Amino acid sequence: MLMRTDPFRELDRLAQQLTGTGTGTWTRPAAMAMDAYREGDEYVVAFDLPGVSAEAIDIDVERNMLTVKAERRPVAKAENVQMELSERPLGVFSRQLVLADTLDTERIKADYEAGVLTLRIPIAERAKPRKITISGDSSHKEISS
Repeated sequence: MLMRTDPFRELDRLAQQLTGTGTGTWTRPAAMAMDAYREGDEYVVAFDLPGVSAEAIDIDVERNMLTVKAERRPVAKAENVQMELSERPLGVFSRQLVLADTLDTERIKADYEAGVLTLRIPIAERAKPRKITISGDSSHKEISS
C-alpha cells in the first residue's frame, strides 16, 4: 500500500474531480504545460505529455493557428488489480497558439521523446534581418542658376 505525505493532496484531487478541471473531454479539453523560447533562427515550443503515446497526439496548423491535441487513456489493468491511488490526469489535453506571420509554418518539425513533444518552427527568410545596398550615381553635381 502507498503512503501519502501530503494531507491536502487528496482534497485537491477531489476538488478537481468535482469541478472537472483535472480531466479533459473532447468538447472541453484540459490545458497542457508548455515552454516556448527562441533558439537561433527558430522558435521552440515544448509540451509536457507524459504517458501519452505518439499516436494519440494530433498537431494541426491552419493559417497562423497551431493546435496541439493529445489524449491520455487509462492503462489496461489485469482482472485482479485493485487501484490504490490514481492521481495522473486522464482525458483530452489541448493547446492553441497564434503564430506570427514571421514564422515559416510550412517547415515545422515535431519530435516526441521521454514524454515531451518539441516543435521547432523556423523564422521565415523574409523576416530575417538583411543588408540593403544603395545604388546610384556617386558623382556630385552642382546646380547653377
